[in-house]
Amino acid sequence: MKPKTQIVNLPVYQPGKPIEEVKKELGLEQVIKLASNENPYGSSPRALEAITAELGSVSMYPDGSAVDLTVQLAGMLGIERNQVIFGCGSDEIIALIIRAYLQPGDETIMADQTFSVYKTNADIEGAISIEVPLVNGTHDLPAMADAITDKTKIVWVCNPNNPTGTLVSEQELVSFMNSVPAHVMVVLDEAYYEYVTDASYPNSISMLKTYPNLVVLRTFSKIYGLAALRIGYGIAQADVISLINRVREPFNTGRLAQVAAKAALGDQEFVAKCRQLNAEGIQYLQTEFDRLGLSYFPAHGNFIMVDVNRPGKEVFQSLLLQGVIVRPGFNLYPNYIRVTVGSVDQNKFFIASLEQALREVSTPV
Repeated sequence: MKPKTQIVNLPVYQPGKPIEEVKKELGLEQVIKLASNENPYGSSPRALEAITAELGSVSMYPDGSAVDLTVQLAGMLGIERNQVIFGCGSDEIIALIIRAYLQPGDETIMADQTFSVYKTNADIEGAISIEVPLVNGTHDLPAMADAITDKTKIVWVCNPNNPTGTLVSEQELVSFMNSVPAHVMVVLDEAYYEYVTDASYPNSISMLKTYPNLVVLRTFSKIYGLAALRIGYGIAQADVISLINRVREPFNTGRLAQVAAKAALGDQEFVAKCRQLNAEGIQYLQTEFDRLGLSYFPAHGNFIMVDVNRPGKEVFQSLLLQGVIVRPGFNLYPNYIRVTVGSVDQNKFFIASLEQALREVSTPV
């Protein structure tokens, strides 16, 4: 049996190490995971109550069109119901967009250090990924616009960018959109949208009327704390959503995910609290990094990418032995680690462990 030639050497996505696996491997009783940008405060109590109430219906298929959730979200965002599509996390929406629009030989543009799922899915379809270097960890939008050719179908902008956490402002995005041909789709991945406190952050939903080639992605996995249920969504013009829906599998979001998402949307007080606690956590970690003489990218999500002045993988291993899981292994930033902003106690434990790791791991020659 012969698979697609383009997937033979495709790397398998490596998630953050599970807590239970680390405990078992290293014989540790206490382990904190600050690798996958999960919400350390869990999810809204309303979401948990909704899940519990729905457990009696797990023998029934979910609503394949997620009608109730669509109505609620569309009303909240001030858009039409036919402008929304839900997926098994926003990851699935990325895959569906690529399945619907990219053919072998088509070009798609992205940053050279960004969410890896864009390139992986493009590779699967035989498309060509054009990777434009970041500048100070931030998307170089003018260079990305210059990279557009007659073969370009999709441009990806992760905002805030994962893993660097940097931001593209509304002014920068508008200027970029004005330079992009109308037939080229721009996908704005806003997985960390709810965490952003910077006033320059784009109001992307309002931009949809001006730019019909814009698609916005968001998720319930981050601030809403529903990562285990896998539900995210895309917003675009109705004709774009209609085309993407043609390649969507039926029943791609579960009953529990849909009811939990509805309840989570109704608890914006929980969202606001998590945003505030996250901002305080960022300030604490940045202050500690300054004290330790470590540089870092500006953080606008719920994570910080910090230069530890040593091989990131070695610092990761030292932290792991102390019961702290972070994210290393960034090709363009080998001396960096990405750490999720945790609770107050988790952040303090991480800093103490990091100080120990910095003593144990020698600086590069």
